[in-house]
Amino acid sequence: MRITGRRVSVELVTASPSAAAPCVRATRAALSLAIGALLVVPVAVASPAYADDYPTWQDVQNAQGNEQATQEQITLIGDALATTQQKAADASTAAMQAGQAADVARAEARSATQRAAELTAQAAAAAQVVQQSHAQVGTVIAGRARTETASPLAVRLFTAAHPDELLTRLGIMRKLDATWATLGERAIAEQGVAASLQDQAQTARSARDALATAAEQAAQKAQEAADAEAAAVKDLQGHQATLYAQLATLKNTTADVERRYQIGQQVAAQAAAEAAERERQALQAAGSSGNGGSGDSGWVDTSGVNVDPAGAQAYASGQLRNYGWGQDQMPCLYNLWMQESSWRADAENPDSGAYGIPQALPASKLAAAGADWRTNGDTQIDWGLSYIQNRYGSPCGAWAHEVANNWY
Repeated sequence: MRITGRRVSVELVTASPSAAAPCVRATRAALSLAIGALLVVPVAVASPAYADDYPTWQDVQNAQGNEQATQEQITLIGDALATTQQKAADASTAAMQAGQAADVARAEARSATQRAAELTAQAAAAAQVVQQSHAQVGTVIAGRARTETASPLAVRLFTAAHPDELLTRLGIMRKLDATWATLGERAIAEQGVAASLQDQAQTARSARDALATAAEQAAQKAQEAADAEAAAVKDLQGHQATLYAQLATLKNTTADVERRYQIGQQVAAQAAAEAAERERQALQAAGSSGNGGSGDSGWVDTSGVNVDPAGAQAYASGQLRNYGWGQDQMPCLYNLWMQESSWRADAENPDSGAYGIPQALPASKLAAAGADWRTNGDTQIDWGLSYIQNRYGSPCGAWAHEVANNWY
């Protein structure tokens, strides 16, 4: 893992095949495009189709006593477990994408509501200014009327009892005329501004209404996807429990032992795949000046996550013996995951997308430990302990590496 601020992202840095991968102001055209984009966000909602050809207990019983048949059944069960894990990852990915789309839609709707309110207020203020300008023009017109008479100017000059007073009145009229012209021009300009703001406000209100509808639809899709994920997790967990029990029967072990073994195998496979990908990228970089990125940080919807740091620590402490470790390793594990995630099952690095208590990257790697990896801290811990065992041998080994390098 590599530190980014106070949070860390997971980055595998060795190629050992046994190491685990670490963990509006818009125009009408722009408005229609934005709304259209929100309404057509591709979100998988339906539950994935489940296979009907899982190995049966009768298959397991028939294989017992026959070494070849037993091995064949073990292989079939391993393949079935891999299939269920992929289905779990698909269901959770669909839920995450739907949740992300809903969040984006809600943010757009809030922004549009604020913009509509601002423009409506500006339009109202502009209309008030126009009204005031019209009142000023009316005052000027009334004043000019009071200074005028029906007689021509020459007649008034020769017949006026007080010519100087008449000239003063004429000067006042010229000033009133100039003011009238200025106010008239300003009123016309203000009228145009007011009309423009009214049009923008109407456009913004239309955007607000349309985006509110889009947000409601996206939220509905997100709920449907979350329901589908919950159903998938429940179904797949049942299949996985049966498959682990079948393996235990064939290998004369226990379901818990087989589960931990399978998790370890999956974590090691993830590491091998990443090592191969890093080698491929290194070869590609050697012949190119461009910088390649993993492109796999992603975003995780953390709704519905059971966040219980104390409970997670208690669970982890109880699991140490299953990996051959004593309680002396718990302080190291506590420090390691306190620094990584504060033992929160919903912890997510906003830059890399590393997720969960052990900060796996990408987050979907946690699916190797169970279908409920997104919401269950215990499942995340199972993956993280297997990762530590494969890569560092013990929590204290991982913590020492973290202290020395700011990642593990």
